[in-house]
Amino acid sequence: MYLNVKGAFMMCTDRNPLNLGNLPADARFIENIINGMYDWVRVLDRDDNILYINKAMAEAVGDNPVGVKCYKAIGRSSPCENCTSRQAVFNGSPQEKEEIIHDKIYSVMSSPIKNDQGEIVAVVEVLRDVTQTRKLQKLLLEQNKRLKDDLDMAKKLQCSLLPKEIPEDKMKFSFLYKPCETLGGDFLDIFMVDRDHAGIYIADVSGHGVPASMLTVFLRSTFNKKTISPAQALRELYYEFNKSHFDRDFYISVFYAVINLESKTAVYSNAGLNVCPIVFNTDKFEILMTPGIPISNWVEQPEYIDRTISLKSLDRIFLYTDGVIELKNSSNEQYGEERLLNILLKDTSDPAGTLLHIMDSACEFAGISNTRSIPDDITLALIELK
Repeated sequence: MYLNVKGAFMMCTDRNPLNLGNLPADARFIENIINGMYDWVRVLDRDDNILYINKAMAEAVGDNPVGVKCYKAIGRSSPCENCTSRQAVFNGSPQEKEEIIHDKIYSVMSSPIKNDQGEIVAVVEVLRDVTQTRKLQKLLLEQNKRLKDDLDMAKKLQCSLLPKEIPEDKMKFSFLYKPCETLGGDFLDIFMVDRDHAGIYIADVSGHGVPASMLTVFLRSTFNKKTISPAQALRELYYEFNKSHFDRDFYISVFYAVINLESKTAVYSNAGLNVCPIVFNTDKFEILMTPGIPISNWVEQPEYIDRTISLKSLDRIFLYTDGVIELKNSSNEQYGEERLLNILLKDTSDPAGTLLHIMDSACEFAGISNTRSIPDDITLALIELK
């Protein structure tokens, strides 16, 4: 059914003198290696005639195909399209493609065989059945597409929870939200608590992706938007978090402020956000620092404190997460707070323009041309009182 290595080479020699010299004494050992291969192996002359096939291929094709055209041996009446063996002869280098043979997909590698003078006298083909691999790849692609579609829908849902419209008769507001993945772990919201009070919080949850986004949904759906005490709202959020029995590795760092738009005062409290908001104007600069444990299940009785600050018209309140200041350049230097503050204190644009200036500056510093490649979530928000 199949020829041994010496017979194959002798047939090659009879059909096309190869000048291969004397075969080694262990030709049988070489033949056993080739016949032990799961892959199909065959040798073709320059005219597409089969000179040799190994045991695996002989058992698969049934009849002895030696001397038959290579394409006829697999049930075809004409040469295969984009024949790798002919390309191997023409180019003098190995060629690879995939071919469907008897409803199976094969990876075909054709390599030229040269004689002592460097002339190409034959081609050796190795055909590997990759049908199951391609089926699995197709299945993975389909599953990945479904997952991507689900993530895209989840992203739309998450973005739909971000602030949309707020009354701007007494303040200007803008925010910039850039998740490092499809779903982000940062979140912010601004809303009217009542006629005179506006509430705003900014949060950074543990991790990224789907688990982090689920925490932002919990935050948005659980947050008490009726109380004018930020400390009370954070305390209630802490207890609701513990009722949900989240893992100890999950937590939410959140800063919350309630602004009295009539009296121009703000009450604020912090649950572990490591970058504190800033209130500033041409003659004012104050960091809203206050201690507080993140929303977690780390302690039984968390302590949150309300603090108050006086405001005036044209005061600006800047809130942000640490993603922007931790951007690094090629020298591993962080963007830092100083560069951020330089823009805040000098930029006279409206809130939206100021935030874009900050983002452009930070990305230029870090050599980032596409914000989809940022290493961490970035969220910026700016309020200007009228």
